[in-house]
Amino acid sequence: MVRPYDSLPGDIDRAISDDHLLLDRLFVHLEAHRGDRRILADQVVYRISLHLSAEEQTLDPVFDEPAVVERFGEAQMELVRRGRQIRQRIKEAASEIDRSKPGNPDFEEALRHLVADVRRQSADQETLLLPALRAVIGPQRMAELGAEFSAAKHRAPTHPHPQAPNTARSSRFLGGPTALLDRLRDRTSGRRGWIATDASGLLEPQSQTLLDTFAALGPRPTETLDPAQARRQPTLTDAVAKIRADRGDLDEREPVDSVFDYVIDGPGGGLTLRVYRPTSASPSGGLPVLIYLYAGGWVVGSLDTYDATPRALCNKERCLVVAVDYRHAPEHPFPAAHDDVLAATRWLAANAGEIGGDASRIAIAGEAVGGTMAAATCLQLRDAGEPTPMLQVLIHPVTTMATDSASTVDAAEAAPLNRPMLSWFARHAFPRPELLTDPRVALLDLPIERLTGLPSAVVITVERDPLRSQGQAFANRLRAANVPVEHIHYDGVPHEFFGMGAVLDVANEAQDRVAAALHAAFNPSGQSASGWPTGI
Repeated sequence: MVRPYDSLPGDIDRAISDDHLLLDRLFVHLEAHRGDRRILADQVVYRISLHLSAEEQTLDPVFDEPAVVERFGEAQMELVRRGRQIRQRIKEAASEIDRSKPGNPDFEEALRHLVADVRRQSADQETLLLPALRAVIGPQRMAELGAEFSAAKHRAPTHPHPQAPNTARSSRFLGGPTALLDRLRDRTSGRRGWIATDASGLLEPQSQTLLDTFAALGPRPTETLDPAQARRQPTLTDAVAKIRADRGDLDEREPVDSVFDYVIDGPGGGLTLRVYRPTSASPSGGLPVLIYLYAGGWVVGSLDTYDATPRALCNKERCLVVAVDYRHAPEHPFPAAHDDVLAATRWLAANAGEIGGDASRIAIAGEAVGGTMAAATCLQLRDAGEPTPMLQVLIHPVTTMATDSASTVDAAEAAPLNRPMLSWFARHAFPRPELLTDPRVALLDLPIERLTGLPSAVVITVERDPLRSQGQAFANRLRAANVPVEHIHYDGVPHEFFGMGAVLDVANEAQDRVAAALHAAFNPSGQSASGWPTGI
């Protein structure tokens, strides 16, 4: 395996390792006869088709370069030759799986051979060939090959073609037309509509419906896209809208009293704060303030995409919610987003009254990288000797850029967030390797004493999420530092569930628990400063 910081997440050895882990989790479900066998098999075939085509276009030419052949030696070149033979067998097995039905003897035999060959190929590449290649061509070339590998996956055929000439030149020549035909075939067969779902059988029913609806919108693997393309992808918010439309629910958004944008001076220019006021008639005096930070891996996401969470918490706690529209990578790489959030928090601490808030009662919440920035902001304010938020709500937060936790393996193939996507986000957000260990993101690397004195925390984790383990580990480290922590965990639930209360009962429950924690933090004496009793 590639160790966490041996290479940048966009390097080809990391990309190949991510693909292998994702495939192996699909194999595990198939071997356990768990989940939807047809969909799992189709996902295997789809992912293998992209991967093998990209290997042919990127790795094969490099292995044939005279300088590489000379420095590799006969033993390593024999591994290259064996790898190409195994790849051909994998294509043939995948083609049989593609045209056969689960339970058919030909299907099951092909699956057994394919699983064995992929695992053999993975071991050879990750333990021998790719480390040797890195030693020969160096890190810069590995990064360049990683970008080529991603682009090749984007234009690759989505079905195996074992009879096509097995050379990089022919792959480039045939890949475009073949890929177009394959995608037309996927669209007409309906296959396109389940490639992006979670077929493990581990989701609770409402979450499964949400992911199936999301997959039917036809998103492509994020790691094959550039940021502009990724920002145009369907989202879970679109899936929620589809479910609601199908059941005749015409109310697009949860109503609040008002929503307005307020622009302040930020580190990169104008910084937009979107302010939500609750529906209930507001008593005199400023409302408590919840700073909300949306998800998106520092690259995607927007105030509009993550509109549901601020509306829900605004009404459930009757507080002012201020969503921060921080800058995105790669246009503005780390730490631009963190700087924006810190600036917004400091501005609110001094000026919340300008927008109807109470500067003495501020909490902060975030989803995924929003949770990262919430925790980091608390750390920075504490270190600067400034007042910190009264509560930090960390919803499946990123707390390390290392990829060696249990959940980055057992949920490597999960949806809507999977292992290759973690590397894709990091590749675009962190242009230099040393940034991956910055204390604002490598929160798990901080010594326990650095966590003391932080505000109380609510940490939410879910089972079907590559971030699960790091969220759980951070909650434990906060407890060890004597920080009061409420850790809430849900099985059978996917990443990014929290704002989906319109279609997920579990999201409503989680929002209620967060609202209760906010109410207790804002009103420690049992009576709110604005006149509301606690417990409403």
